[in-house]
This record gives sequence, structure tokens and C-alpha cells, in this order.
Amino acid sequence: MELREPSVQYPTSTKRTELGILPADWEIAEIGAISETASGTTPPRSQHERFYQRGVHAWVKTLDLNNAEIRLTDESVTDCALQETSLRLFPAGSVLVAMYGGLRQIGRTGLLRIPAAVNQAITVVQPCREVLCPEFLLFYLNYRVGYWQSVASSSRKDPNITGADVRAFKLALPTVDEQQRIAAALADADALIDSLEQLLTKKRQTKQGAMKELFSGKRRLPGFTKKWDEIRIGDFTDCTAGGTPNTRVEDFWNGDIPWMNSGELHKKRVWDVEGRITVDGLKNSSAKWIPERCVLIGLAGQGKTRGTVAMNMIGLCTNQSIAAIFPSEEYDSEFLFHNLDWRYDELRELSAGDGGRGGLNLTLIRSIVVPKPVRSEQRAIATLLSDMDTEIVTIEARATKARALKQAMAQVLLTGRIRIKERNA
Repeated sequence: MELREPSVQYPTSTKRTELGILPADWEIAEIGAISETASGTTPPRSQHERFYQRGVHAWVKTLDLNNAEIRLTDESVTDCALQETSLRLFPAGSVLVAMYGGLRQIGRTGLLRIPAAVNQAITVVQPCREVLCPEFLLFYLNYRVGYWQSVASSSRKDPNITGADVRAFKLALPTVDEQQRIAAALADADALIDSLEQLLTKKRQTKQGAMKELFSGKRRLPGFTKKWDEIRIGDFTDCTAGGTPNTRVEDFWNGDIPWMNSGELHKKRVWDVEGRITVDGLKNSSAKWIPERCVLIGLAGQGKTRGTVAMNMIGLCTNQSIAAIFPSEEYDSEFLFHNLDWRYDELRELSAGDGGRGGLNLTLIRSIVVPKPVRSEQRAIATLLSDMDTEIVTIEARATKARALKQAMAQVLLTGRIRIKERNA
């Protein structure tokens, strides 16, 4: 899917307003002046059977808000919930805004595509369709989501906003017809992003399936029939951990030697890193220079880092939370990378103690048993999986570009700096 480029023009005249420079024919209005607003409630959980069990009406909580269309909710409520509490159903086309849930949740939005009730943490905006297009309102609120954080953090002890804050929110408004053209263009951008994300999911699942079949021996590539051996990593190569120069010594830092921290393992193929140390920093710490194409493993941390596998495509140093498995003429490093990457959950279960909550260490890594097909089969499998990785990286780059393009479109279209021409113009 490709993004259709709308026919655009620049505004012929502008005016300075409290929302910045806008086209002269745009207006400013508060949400409360051109919409009806309301909220909801949470039926008593103690009466689950009466109010929730076998519910037939969608009920939206803040966690259901996805900054996009809402067609399905996590929970539903019953007719009794609507009859016996203050809940009410809001029609499709209503725009929802999260008022509570912390700074990361405040201001999240949703556009109902189904009738639904909401809880008390959500303000429902029902636009007057003669002056405000719901889709335009959704995109405008998403574009200015940072505004809510300033309201919540500056005015109250507990970060939240109120229905009054939502009603007082000011919109820059073109005509409804132009709002619809803007919303359609941004919806096209979202559709492209969604299609790329779905393709990414499919490609990642395909790769996971291929790794499972190949590394379990259920699938053999054409031309290979010899039984696989097994070998411990420490029997064909060695590994080392890095270190961190003293951060209080300026002469150890900002040199020319690349220095990688464990947070950069997510890059998988590491072509560059943020950190730099000096020769003195390298000499006066446990940091070590490692050659390119080592297999890197995160040693510590209860988050996602421990057990994460990467490969450095350049020579560099690492911190002490990364182990580097040196390349070996006996074993293909790419094959080892893919095998250990596939075994992420298994690596996280390995631990030096504390019931699996500790960290990996070099002794544990050396003891890991890996399959050992003939070198040519290792290379063939690694090439197949690396080609899949290349395809995934290409799609990821397209998705990143599409998100950046959508953000740029929102910035110019929702402020009137560029205007979409009328269809017949």
C-alpha cells in the first residue's frame, strides 16, 4: 500500500491567534461550545454476575483507548448495569478522552465506531456535526496530546484532568468540509502505517516459525542430511565481559573508541553506539576491545535486557552487563547468533542465583549447549534467517518513515500551514 498524495495549496492570507498563525478563514472554538460532553461510571464489581457477566454492551476503560477507532472493548456490561447505575450508551462517532491514569495515560483518545458506555475516567465528546467532524477532532487531540500533561502536572497534586479541562480545550477550525479532507488524508497515512505493522508482524512470525523448524531439526534445507552434533560454547570459543571506566574522570570519556551499553542490545545488528571512551579509559578499566561479529548477550537486569542477543558489526568495547562470544573458525557466528536469539526465554531462565532473578555469567554462557551441523549447513541456515532479518529491517524502516511522514502531515494540515484543495478545485 502506498500513501496517496493529496492536492495541496498554501493559505493566501493568515492571522495571528492564541493558537499561533492560522489561515484567515479559520475559527477558534472551545470543545464545550460546539459539543456535548459527559462521563460514565464503574458498576460495582461486587455484583459481577448482575452487571458484567454475559454483558452485551461495550464498556470502555482508559486501557481500551488506542488513539484510534474503537470497535472492540475488553469488558462489556449488562442491561441491568445501564438500568440501575448512571451508565449510558454513547453513539458511534463520539470521541473519548482519558482524564486519569498518570501522565502517560492522560489525553489518550478513542473514536467510537460502536455504541458504548464508559467509565468515570473518560470524558465523552459528542461533536455538533455541523461545525466539528469527529475524525478531525480525534486527529487534533492526538496532535496536541502534550497540552494535557502541562495542565495535569501544573494544576493538581495528582496528575489528572477534568471534564472542565476538556470542555475548555481550544480548537483551530476550518470548515467541516476541509476538516473531512484533512481527516481523510491523515487516515490514509494511518492505514499505510497499519498495513506495514501488520506485514511486520507476519514476517516476524514467519521467521519465528522458520527458526523453530530449523533449530529443532523438523526441517532440513535441501542437500543436507547428516545428523547434527551438539557442543558447548566453551568447547569451541571463549567469551568475555566488558567494563565501565570511572565516570568521574573526564579524561576517560568522549574519545574515539566506541563503547556500548546494554541498552543498545535491542539494535540486534550494532553498526554504531552512542558511547565513546579514550585509550586511557580503556587501559584503566575492565573494558576490553572486542573484534567485529562477536555474539553479544545481556548478562543482567530483570527487564528485557537479560538474555537479549545482538552482534557487533564493528569493533568496540562494552560495559560489564554484556558478554561477548568471540568468533570461531569452527562455528559460524551468524548461526550462533540466530540460535541464541531464538532461545531468548531459555537464556533468561539461566541464572547465577536468586531463583532466576539474578544474572547470567561467563561460566553459564560457556556451558550452553548448541547444535552443531556441518559448517556449510550452519552457513546456509544463517543466510536464510539473515535474509529474513534484512526484509524485516527494510519494512521497519518503511514504517518509521511512514510515522514521521504522518507526524509532519499532521503538523502542517492541522495548523493550516498547508491546505488540501477541494476535490473539484
